[in-house]
Amino acid sequence: MSVIPIDFRTLYPNGSSHAHAESLPALSPTVLGASLYVPASRPDLAAVAHGQKRPSIRSLIFCTEDALHERDLDTALNRLAALLPALDVGPSLRFIRPRTPAVLRRLLRMDGIERIQGFVLPKIGSRTLSDWLRVWDDCHGHWLLPILETAETFDRRQMELLRDRLEDNGLRERVLGLRIGGNDLLNLLGIRRARGATIYDTPLRGVIADLVCIFHPAGYRLSAPVFERLDTPEVLAREVEADLQHGLVGKTAIHPIQIPVIEDLYRVSREDYDLAAAVLAPEAAAVFKLHGTFCEPATHHHWAAGVLERARVFGVAG
Repeated sequence: MSVIPIDFRTLYPNGSSHAHAESLPALSPTVLGASLYVPASRPDLAAVAHGQKRPSIRSLIFCTEDALHERDLDTALNRLAALLPALDVGPSLRFIRPRTPAVLRRLLRMDGIERIQGFVLPKIGSRTLSDWLRVWDDCHGHWLLPILETAETFDRRQMELLRDRLEDNGLRERVLGLRIGGNDLLNLLGIRRARGATIYDTPLRGVIADLVCIFHPAGYRLSAPVFERLDTPEVLAREVEADLQHGLVGKTAIHPIQIPVIEDLYRVSREDYDLAAAVLAPEAAAVFKLHGTFCEPATHHHWAAGVLERARVFGVAG
């Protein structure tokens, strides 16, 4: 395997992760990799945030929503308030998931909030977007990762409306990606996936396909739902393969042991790497054959660019 390592410090050439939006370099959703949710109420939050626990994690999401009880919210916010002023550029990208718009308002007023990369906004739909925008302040150039996990997600018209509203409110350049809240959506259906089943063995298969068709052509990327079992890594691997076939990049991990399973699948095969490089080569013919595969740069260039981006971040297998 040849691995092309990524140092997130290089994303911020001035040594700071809190430049204004206009000076922020482009950040690809691919570099998030397997994002680990961390309850913000943890007593070791500072050690986790500074990479002292698991320095190899690409992205962390400090959660003040479903990962903790309402009674622990003040503790979590106090821990974040103590952490943020001392937070320096580290090996991981760091985000916060606010519980409500009111919590987001409180977070935005904290000293050091400019030191995180952005916010993961729960329960986003065309009807709730305005609630978040009323408190949103883009002065620090934070990235946004809205989560699609409400009943509106099942309604194609509502998702098209959300797509248009994101555009109308000038958020397209701030939305790093849209996350699919698989367990919340299954809960709305009264379903929990059976042992051995992937998310694509449930009614969400069609929902995910619809979301891809609605948002990808408009320039938004989608990340994959969590996989909730820790003792069936082979099923997780099958689900990640299906995620990739649906064009999803990035997947929420609920435990660190899931991260290598997910990110090993994100490595690019040697054949795909060769095909992608050939498709994007300046001297590529309009139509050619390689590894027994028909290639046409005019129709395969988006796929090829995604493959080479994954190779840059996760490496090439074989």
